[in-house]
Amino acid sequence: MSAPNVVIVESPAKAKTINKYLGNDYKVFASYGHVRDLPSRNGSVLPDENFKMAWDVDPQSNKRLKEIAAAVKGAKKLILATDPDREGEAISWHVLEVLNEKKALEGVDVERVLFNAITKKSVLEAMAAPRDLDHELVDAYLARRALDYLVGFTLSPVLWRKLPGARSAGRVQSVALRLICDRELEIEAFDAREYWTVEAALMTTSGAAIAARLVSLDGKRLEKFDLPGEAAATAAAQTIGANDLTIASVTSKPAKRNPAAPFTTSTLQQEAARKLGFSATQTMQIAQRLYEGVDVGGETAGVITYMRTDGVTIIGEALDELREVVGSEFGANYVHPSVRTYQTKAKNAQEGHEAIRPTDFSRTPASLKHIERDQLRLYELIWKRAMASQMASAEFERTTIEIDCGGGKAGLRATGSVQIFDGFLKLYQEGKDDNDTEDEDGGLLPKVAAKDTLNRKDVTPSQHFTEPPPRFSEASLVKTMEELGIGRPSTYASILTVLSQRAYVVLENKRFIPEDKGRLVTAFLESFFNKYVQYDFTADLEEKLDAVSEGKLGWQTFLGDFWTDFHVQVEDIADVRITQVLDRLNEVLAPHVFPPTEDGSDPRKCPSCETGQISLKVGRFGAFVGCSDYPDCKFTRKFSVKEGEDGVNEPTVLGKDPETGLDITLRPGRFGPYLQVGEMEEDVKPKRSGLPKDKEIPDIDLDYALKLLSLPRDVGIHPESGKKIVAALGRYGPYIMHEGKYANLENSDEIFTIGVNRAVVVIAEKKGRTRQTAAALKELGEHPETGARVAVMDGRYGPYVKHEKTNATLPSHMDPENVTMNDAIELIAEKEKKDAKKKPVKKKAAKKKVAKKKTAKKKVAKKKTVKKKTAKKKAETKKTSTKSEA
Repeated sequence: MSAPNVVIVESPAKAKTINKYLGNDYKVFASYGHVRDLPSRNGSVLPDENFKMAWDVDPQSNKRLKEIAAAVKGAKKLILATDPDREGEAISWHVLEVLNEKKALEGVDVERVLFNAITKKSVLEAMAAPRDLDHELVDAYLARRALDYLVGFTLSPVLWRKLPGARSAGRVQSVALRLICDRELEIEAFDAREYWTVEAALMTTSGAAIAARLVSLDGKRLEKFDLPGEAAATAAAQTIGANDLTIASVTSKPAKRNPAAPFTTSTLQQEAARKLGFSATQTMQIAQRLYEGVDVGGETAGVITYMRTDGVTIIGEALDELREVVGSEFGANYVHPSVRTYQTKAKNAQEGHEAIRPTDFSRTPASLKHIERDQLRLYELIWKRAMASQMASAEFERTTIEIDCGGGKAGLRATGSVQIFDGFLKLYQEGKDDNDTEDEDGGLLPKVAAKDTLNRKDVTPSQHFTEPPPRFSEASLVKTMEELGIGRPSTYASILTVLSQRAYVVLENKRFIPEDKGRLVTAFLESFFNKYVQYDFTADLEEKLDAVSEGKLGWQTFLGDFWTDFHVQVEDIADVRITQVLDRLNEVLAPHVFPPTEDGSDPRKCPSCETGQISLKVGRFGAFVGCSDYPDCKFTRKFSVKEGEDGVNEPTVLGKDPETGLDITLRPGRFGPYLQVGEMEEDVKPKRSGLPKDKEIPDIDLDYALKLLSLPRDVGIHPESGKKIVAALGRYGPYIMHEGKYANLENSDEIFTIGVNRAVVVIAEKKGRTRQTAAALKELGEHPETGARVAVMDGRYGPYVKHEKTNATLPSHMDPENVTMNDAIELIAEKEKKDAKKKPVKKKAAKKKVAKKKTAKKKVAKKKTVKKKTAKKKAETKKTSTKSEA
């Protein structure tokens, strides 16, 4: 009897579901994503050797590959059933390559199968129609992976050398960052312009209300800025008030609104951000679980189709089912007369897959109320969008009433819209971004006819100002990137995560704001690598990568063309000095770092010495602004001061120190404002103190400054140890110290008020917390592979998943109560991979440390020997001279 056929998928959840469908003749293994990757070091891609790549297998993947190799020996078939896209093809290729190296495939047939949904029907149909591995898709993966590696590992070291504090640069990441920074520049450069409008509240002779707006004066149509000030608007309002009003015309036209296409990866991320408040990462994680399977009537099944797709089509049999369900749920008149077809608007879209849809349209959201809340919310969004795509159009009647004032002296207009039939709007309405402009019609208008007279109730001039473009939300940034053809929708979630992790941007009120570090990196790349952060260039690279996947361009040829120019550019900048870089950045970032002053004086004049020029400087911790007369003038401040932040731009004298008579000043610093007594003198460092984070600048007066400068404060003697307790302000806030141990205080006021009794309690509580073991928030059960306990724990720095010795931090968007075993397994596997990569580095570091210690010991021993010899010589010399004197 031969061994069961071996099936390879990515995740354990997918493996578990598919195993049930295939039965005992098959054994399904999970690869846990990619089994090999390019190691994070130089030399992983060798351009001089036709872009040869060196792949590494991490220890956890190696263990799984050994299990797969053992299972394959004796099996009739190896079936590669990874996801139906480029990454899925690459995972299959990697597994195949490793198994070939292990010589585990002799006499084994290798098949590749694709299914768009994890249902029994889809899986069995796919198993009956295998194909070979798509080597063109694999080539596209190799080209993309090598390209990203070469850009990252060539450009990032340049950043580190020329721009200390910068973290990394990436092919798509840097262009996405540029979009955010460019938008911020637009906002900063925006000059608000005033304009006025005039609205009139009118009434028919029967008393019905009509709201109208002024649209023309003296026969001329009014443009947006034709009423630039209050005087012009008031004069127009007086014209309306002084003349008779008559209906000139009434027109009514039918109008229709059509539904949006079913979801692609990008549109799902956008709509989930608008309607559910999900990040792109959160959306993709939840969609992955819906695709891989949830509990449906006692068994696990995928409830949506594959979620990484650019396609907007739905296959025929699914369309038939969809239209049937629309008819049964809402009535035959809600089904569109013919099948609607859609085309994607995205640049560089690949429409090989279906749109994202439910695997069974009769499975309504109401039937899945038992699944996790966020899963249900996303499923409902997908179900409604797909259903609406084949529903009837919404029908309206739009009415426009033109009103004459004084025989052509002024013209007003009233518009209204009435919904005749709700159509698809009964189920679903697409969300909007800030910059989506659509005429907002008024409500129902009263029945009037031409030549009817109207009465005035009120005429109101209103002041307005133009507004700057809004900052990007996740939804609008994803939409813009897709429209420009930057990157691939499947990578957007990871790109946005990296930008936040690198501290290049911050997400405030669901809007991206570039941090100083991000603006600095963007300005550097635009100045010295402009071509590589151009939107069109990045989109053109995507088109070439698509050509590789279609077999129209060789992957090594593509990389060769890119590398030739890129490598030359990198070598050219190697000769550029940091001072030249800073001069260029001073110029590019001047409007942001050195904004114009109110009095028109030189914005770069040093506020401290008044003779030097302030400019960008770089240090260990990144960029800051300092004086050109350093070291004579030691003025520094942060890269930029945001509105509402510390607001300290120059030294401010608060008063005299009663002990020394020296000035106490509040000064701007690289890490925020601080207090200083007197001035810097040669070899004498003045007394300084930082400011507590819970205090605003207006709170800092002379009395409070003296209290801060008097720290640390002796609280008293601990009754048990007999040792001193001290209160102070540190880098991480207020604290007390006892026997070298620190305990945080709740607020800065406690530094000056805390007594011995309270301090003893705080120290005891800190000791208690240290000794306690983390509490389990949720028990998940036994790990399917090891049988060891898996639980969600409550840790000091937040919740995490624990399995044996592995602790994996829970992402901020993930609710501890909703974590499933599948989520935990993925987090654990990811953490183990990261730890495995770190171990060799730690060993090297440990070896270096030991070697360093040995060298230091040798130096000390050498010094001692030299000292002994010197002392001996001195003694001998002294002895000789004494004898001579005698």
